[in-house]
Amino acid sequence: MNELQREYPEEIERILAKYPPEYKRSAVMPLLYLAQRRQGYIPPQAIEEIAQILGLSTTEVASVAGFYSLFHEEPGGRWRIQVCTDLPCALRGADEFLKNLCEALGVTVGGTTTDGLFTVEEVKCLAACHRAPVFQLQSGSEIKYYENQSIDTVLALVEELRRRAESEKEGV
Repeated sequence: MNELQREYPEEIERILAKYPPEYKRSAVMPLLYLAQRRQGYIPPQAIEEIAQILGLSTTEVASVAGFYSLFHEEPGGRWRIQVCTDLPCALRGADEFLKNLCEALGVTVGGTTTDGLFTVEEVKCLAACHRAPVFQLQSGSEIKYYENQSIDTVLALVEELRRRAESEKEGV
């Protein structure tokens, strides 16, 4: 029995019970979500454990984790700002928006701010091409979409979230 199975035996059973035994590989996404919930990202060990549970190769599990922007294989900040830079968004200024955001936060794409609060990531297709620049903000199990953004609006959001984090730290 692996660590994931030891920590979440009932949840794994509930997840697997939703699929016929011959299609248990379909449980890969719920198991990835379960593994990510533990640490905020999916470490290589969890990929191996999920593969073991489902009888898949680690490559098959890792390919699912790598495809979806909702799964993270690296630790990151409390909030992940994921900017869409697909071609239609790029034509509406997403590349420049991403560059300016990274400069303002003092990070490179994929980097985390020194306070550990924000990770800026580049993603493909958030399905709002006509409202670009667009980004999704992920925190725990919450995702919010922000459309028609400017560097000023995103930095105002960042400051608001920093104030919230500081208030929580102070117990206010």
